[in-house]
Amino acid sequence: MFRTLAMLSLLLCLASVMAGKVGQQQQTGPQRHLVCYYDSTSFVREGLGKLVIDDLEPALQFCDYLIYGYAGIERDSHKAVSLNQQLDLDLGKGLYRTVTRLKRKYPNLRVLLSVGGDKDIETGEDAKDKPNKYMELLENPTGRTRFVNTVYALVKTYGFDGVDIAWQFPKNKPKKVHSGLGSIWKGFKKVFSGDSIVDERAEEHKEQFTALLRDVKNALRPDNLLLSTTVLPNVNASLFFDVPAVINYLDFVNLGAFDFFTPERNPELADYSAPIYELSERNPEFNIDAQVKFWLRHSCPASKINVGVPTYGRPWKLSEDSGDTGLPPVAKVVDEAPVGPNTQLHGIYSWPEVCALLPNDNNRYAKGAQAPLNKIADPARRFGNYAYRAADKKGDNGIWISYEDPDTAADKAGYVRSNNLGGVALYDLSYDDFRGLCTQDKYPILRAVKYRLSN
Repeated sequence: MFRTLAMLSLLLCLASVMAGKVGQQQQTGPQRHLVCYYDSTSFVREGLGKLVIDDLEPALQFCDYLIYGYAGIERDSHKAVSLNQQLDLDLGKGLYRTVTRLKRKYPNLRVLLSVGGDKDIETGEDAKDKPNKYMELLENPTGRTRFVNTVYALVKTYGFDGVDIAWQFPKNKPKKVHSGLGSIWKGFKKVFSGDSIVDERAEEHKEQFTALLRDVKNALRPDNLLLSTTVLPNVNASLFFDVPAVINYLDFVNLGAFDFFTPERNPELADYSAPIYELSERNPEFNIDAQVKFWLRHSCPASKINVGVPTYGRPWKLSEDSGDTGLPPVAKVVDEAPVGPNTQLHGIYSWPEVCALLPNDNNRYAKGAQAPLNKIADPARRFGNYAYRAADKKGDNGIWISYEDPDTAADKAGYVRSNNLGGVALYDLSYDDFRGLCTQDKYPILRAVKYRLSN
């Protein structure tokens, strides 16, 4: 009797231990990373779009990595440099040290310095005649060495945990809208000329970029510092990334799989800016799934791929010829949407700016330019949301926006989980609702992504 009870007790104990181990394995499954971008230019904005450190800090509890952008390169010296020394480097007050010191409060956070992005761009008449300085650096072995030494010095001096290389390769040219005889001629012409050439020396630049990443990683490795790369939107990875070679030097890759359609690139045609899957009968490569599969096919481990998710929308102005349905793709639009009141930037609306245009208590009875937009959701969760207001009889007040919100961002985090990818790269914290203007919750897109990655 006592022996039987003892055996039962032992079996129950073992069962409890095994159940605990199984539960622990389920809870500690593959960890997916949340990479958060902070563009420091938002620090110097005026008004509600200004994101200072006190407003940034509540986001850091959700981020595994914070990528601070952006450093750049000097044209002639090829040195890695701050793009705003007064903001970044001022003794005691510079954001480089201010941001890296946040690791004391958030010890699990790793902070990387990003070089390039779409910020280190020369403008003006003189810039038109100058070659791409990022390509010039690749072609210059001495310049590559100087860049490696100076970017390493920046990282070590200011306490960063590594470098993100967001190299400014030439962008794919946007596809033009053709109709009738124009489309026939385009197809005929392509038979003889092929696709437009983005970079005649792409193969050389691919080899040189591989060498650059190798040299940067060799400089960082003794200090166990990280190296990632950001594949900027509309950069053809097949032209410039030798994936099997570079992946050995990279801790992870952030795919800018968004902005496939923007008002700047496509001023006459509006369409989904960042769909997860291919849209029927058009642009098979303009989606997250196609971008991810390219890297997987070329021997990139799934665990190193972070899918880029934006926190903003892209607006076009609808003309009187754009129709009343809003169904994309929408032709005869104009790149003249009003500037958002918070960010004051052309061609981009932050999530709180989009949210204010959707139906809410403040605009329920508004008319004209203040009337709420029609929100069209995506029940299939494949392409994203859009919202629009058709132009009136005078051709005014029309607008069409493809945008990200907490629900669509969570869908993309779900895609990451389903495909066992590394995580999500969120672009950018300054475009999320960091003030809680929409629903009183601060950083709703960031929270939605974190929750879906974790649960």
